[in-house]
Amino acid sequence: MDINIGERLRTIREMYGFSQRALAKRADVTNGIISMIEQNSSSPSIATLKKILDGFPISLTDFFSFGAPSQDKIIYRADELVEIGGKKVSYRQVGSNLKGRSMQLIHERIEPGADTGNEMLRHEAEEGGIIIKGQLELTVGGQVDILNEGDAYYFDSRLPHRFRNIGKEVCEIISACSPPSF
Repeated sequence: MDINIGERLRTIREMYGFSQRALAKRADVTNGIISMIEQNSSSPSIATLKKILDGFPISLTDFFSFGAPSQDKIIYRADELVEIGGKKVSYRQVGSNLKGRSMQLIHERIEPGADTGNEMLRHEAEEGGIIIKGQLELTVGGQVDILNEGDAYYFDSRLPHRFRNIGKEVCEIISACSPPSF
């Protein structure tokens, strides 16, 4: 499922009644960043998009499921997972609308050398995952650890954190976030 991030950001910004300048100030980013994203001339990192969305506030989950019908679906085929990331860091979420749900499940793929961005992520949740394939450098607060296939993590997502693939192959992770806030 391809989502026009710029168009969606503009729609939500206008729905909240913010100018680009007002949103930029609330999110502590430059007006130019908002403008370039809305014109689709710049693709934001996950951390930058999260920072902008915190200016509303709205979660990444709500941003990517905006306008999707609510559903009580049980089975999700591989081609039905919703991409909420990008090319080098892919987050394929189970379900398009998590409103009323207690948990967010994600199949993550991080290309070699890719990371979640220079800015550390923070969101109101607990987060856990298991490395299915590859190698991951996980930074939580001031702690940096290397995780390999079969290793797992679990932490308070309000702590600043970042994920980076330091291996030579794609790193795959199955993760959960509760409540859905990423």
